[in-house]
Amino acid sequence: MTMDSGEGAYQVRSYGPGRIQVNQGVYTTSLVLSPDTLISEWAPQRLEELTASHLDTALELEPEVVLLGTGERQQFPQRELMLAFISRGIGLEVMDTASACRTYNILMSEGRKVVAALIVEPS
Repeated sequence: MTMDSGEGAYQVRSYGPGRIQVNQGVYTTSLVLSPDTLISEWAPQRLEELTASHLDTALELEPEVVLLGTGERQQFPQRELMLAFISRGIGLEVMDTASACRTYNILMSEGRKVVAALIVEPS
């Protein structure tokens, strides 16, 4: 996957099991990404480890939509975690991490206030 346009400083260049390339850096741990912010080594390595405080990291970036990449397959977090977004009027889209990477690049290139919270499962 390659994206050459977009307004943001941080673009996903590729994704594979156990790794994500953002610009020239390769990350093997979960991360939170917005067009102008990269938070590497985000704590949850599996969806089961995800807590409200982990999601606060994404919410602090004041997005209009958060893409939650849940690893190699789509899984939904606990209902209570999803309610935090609904109560604040922030969209939450849950998908596998590869899809979240692709969708992030598209929304970022459109100038949207998007945040991707990407779980990178250890390979």
